[in-house]
This record gives sequence, structure tokens and C-alpha cells, in this order.
Amino acid sequence: MAAKSSKHQITLIPGDGIGPEVVAAVQAVLAAAEVPIEWEERHAGASVFKKGVASGVLPETIESIRRTKCALKGPLETPVGFGEKSANVTLRKYFETYGNIRPVRELPGIRTPYSGRGIDFVVVRENVEDLYAGIEYLQTPGVAQALKIVTRKGSEKICRLAFEIARAEGRKKVTCATKANILKFTEGLFKRVFEEVSKDYPEIAHDHQIVDNCAHQMVMRPEQFDVLVMTNMNGDILSDLASALIGGLGFAPSANLGDGASIFEAVHGSAPQIAGKDMANPTALLHSSVLMLRHLGEMKKADAIENSLLVTLEDGNILTADMAGGGREPSGTKAFTKELIKNLGAAPKSYPRREYKKVRMPEISHDAVSVKAKETRPMGVDIFVATAIDPGVLGPAVEKLIGDLPLRLAQISNRGTKVYPNDLGIESDPVDCARLRFKVNNHGDTLTDKDIAELLLRVGTQAPWVHVEKLFKYDGQAAFTKDQGED
Repeated sequence: MAAKSSKHQITLIPGDGIGPEVVAAVQAVLAAAEVPIEWEERHAGASVFKKGVASGVLPETIESIRRTKCALKGPLETPVGFGEKSANVTLRKYFETYGNIRPVRELPGIRTPYSGRGIDFVVVRENVEDLYAGIEYLQTPGVAQALKIVTRKGSEKICRLAFEIARAEGRKKVTCATKANILKFTEGLFKRVFEEVSKDYPEIAHDHQIVDNCAHQMVMRPEQFDVLVMTNMNGDILSDLASALIGGLGFAPSANLGDGASIFEAVHGSAPQIAGKDMANPTALLHSSVLMLRHLGEMKKADAIENSLLVTLEDGNILTADMAGGGREPSGTKAFTKELIKNLGAAPKSYPRREYKKVRMPEISHDAVSVKAKETRPMGVDIFVATAIDPGVLGPAVEKLIGDLPLRLAQISNRGTKVYPNDLGIESDPVDCARLRFKVNNHGDTLTDKDIAELLLRVGTQAPWVHVEKLFKYDGQAAFTKDQGED
């Protein structure tokens, strides 16, 4: 039997556009630093979409990551607004890489409006739930719906990871940013779990900001942040905003961490307009490889490579076109790579050092989790119907159909606003998808699935139904939101 290799087995995905160039640069630097790696090249992205693979990821790529448990990936092209899924999202979902980590730290020699303010924080983004579950429907040709999925288990994992990162990097505070003032169940659940998890990390301060205020604060006073944790969509948007504070996506490293596998990538685009022209900036992917090495426990190698990057930027002698300002002549990707290799072993003169420890991944059961309520009581049912019938006409017609069922039509709403009965005189601009809310007649009434099925048949004689949601109370608390204008 062959001896097991002492080298780290890493799946390498060159990517599209400038991807192969920045990947080659990173490979050269890691080789010069004598990092013990064996690369296993696999493919995803544009070339795979062109082969008719809807996910944009080849089966052999999935198999390789499953075996190596670690991948370094160049930028991938993804169709926008039509057709296939994102290859990036596909990879995250295949391996439940639930934590997206985006360090945001001022870099020497990179001039921005925020230079000198000591920006140094980490955005921790939940990576597989929320709107990125990708559950969407056209309820009518003119009305689209997306389901925002936030779970207690997913929220706990990412919140614990945020606190573990704070511990590993010696940080003092974790801030949770949500839209819990409006989305009280989804974003509210995330906020509540964050507050519960914070109790297990008493040495680390914690606070909460409404996410739009967080965006405002990030522009006004970004140096206040240490670690930020958010749901998927919020984190996606604010992590890109954060990268702009330090120079843009060309300097933004990213790690996608999971229990089974982790994927490290540059988050910038594939920039096909400069592909093959020796103009690409490999900084983001190189810094992502530093995150990868720390994840693998190669702390000294990671420090050496990060220092070579910092020294190269600090000196400012050899910089790619997107970095070379002030009349300086830009250098190419290959020249920048040679400069990085030359500076291995050096340390920056003025850049403050941060001590890193390997992040301890949260230990959470992989068993299916069922959160139980002590009391569950059916309260009614919401039925979405595809119709442009005036609510003042539809309401009375439906009320006549209910008959002996233990329900009453409580109201009709359109886009979250009560439009029948319109006793408040609310002005609305309705679309052709309405929600009929039925509630049980009396507190003690029993509502069965047979009752709901019969109700659907009767409602369908007036308008075709497209979506159904049962309404419950859990432990005396309503498990559904009220519409604008609802009592």
C-alpha cells in the first residue's frame, strides 16, 4: 500500500476569464513559499454551462471536492436573470458551506477615501439559506414570489461561527445586523438566536443594528466594527459594500466554510475584457489562499505569504494597473507575481500585526432538528388566488360559498395590504394575485385538512388558487404576520 501523502490535497478550479491567470499566480507564490500542496484541477463555470450541464459544475468536480474537502477557485461566469443556477451557489449547497467569511482590512499603499482610519473587521454571512434557497414561483404571469427561509439551526451555526472567528482573531465584539423590525419571523428568528448564542461567549461584547443603519454606519464610521454577522442576502450586499472601503473586489478575499468541505475564492468577476492580457490583479485570490492555509493549520506559511503581499503593496514599486495610480507605470500580472515571490520572508514596516489562531468550527448535530411547541393550535388558512376580480365583488361571493365549514373569510389582501373589507378606506393599486385569509369561527373549533380541501374546491369556483398556507398559534403566539390594516 502506498504511503499517504504528507501534502494537502486541494481541488483547483481555474475558473473563467482572468481566472486561470490569477490562479497561476497564486500557485507560483505558494510553490515558492514551499507550501506542501498537491493540486487536483477540475472545472466549473462557463465551459461547463456550454456543455449543457445546468448546474455549471461537473460531477467529477463535485467528487474531487468531496474527497479533498478543500478547494481554491477562480472567478466563474454565471447567467444573469435567466436559465441555469449559479455555479457558485451550486457548490455552496452541495457541501453545505454555510459560512461565508469576508475579511475587510485597510491595505498599505492602496489609497481610498478611508485610508488611515484603521478599518479592520470581518463580515460573516450565512451562505445557504434565506432567499438564496432559490425557491421562487410565478403565481401569475405578472406576480413573482420568493420564499425567504431562515432556520433556527442555520442561524445558530453561523452565529456561533462568528463568535469563534472573534475568538480566533482576538476580536472584542460581534455585531448582528438584521431587518427584524420589518421581517419579524425570519430576520427576527436570526436576531433571537444570535442573542441566545452570545451567552456562551461572555468575554466577547455583542450588539445589534438594523441592517440599513448598519450600511449607513459602514460608510460613516466603518472603524467601529469588529465582526459582523448577517443572513445571506444582507451579508451578500454589505460584504461587497465593505470591500469598497479598502479598494474594491480586487482586494476582497473570501472563504466558504462547512463541516464537510470548504471553498476559497476571489469574489470579483471574471473580467473577460482583460483576460489573457497580463493585466489581472491576483491579490484577492492570493489573500483567499492565505485564509485557506490558516484553515488547514499552516499558520506560518499563511503569515509569510500575507507578509509578502503587504510588503509588495507597501513598497509600491510593482503594481498592476488597477493599483498603480499617481502617474506610476503599471506592471503586469507576471511581474507582480515575481515581486511577491521576491518579498517572501520580508515583513511590512508599518502594518500592524494581528495574531491568528485556527478557527474552531461550531459543533452542531447533523441530525434533522424538529423544534417542538408545547401547544399547536390551527387558526385558519391563507389561500392565494390568481384573479383580478374587484375585492368588493370577490369577498361577498366567497362568503356565500363557505356554508357549513368552521371558517369565516376574515379579509382579502393584496401585496400585504388589507383591501376587503376596506373599512379604513386604504388606497391600493392591486395586482392579479390576492390572498384570502380564513380564520376559524370560534376559539374551540377544530380545523381539519378535509375542511381545507373542501374550501379550496369551493374557492376555486370563483378564482383559481395558486398557493396555500396554514395558520397556527404556537404556545399562544400567532405564527403568521398581520397585513397592513388588519385588526
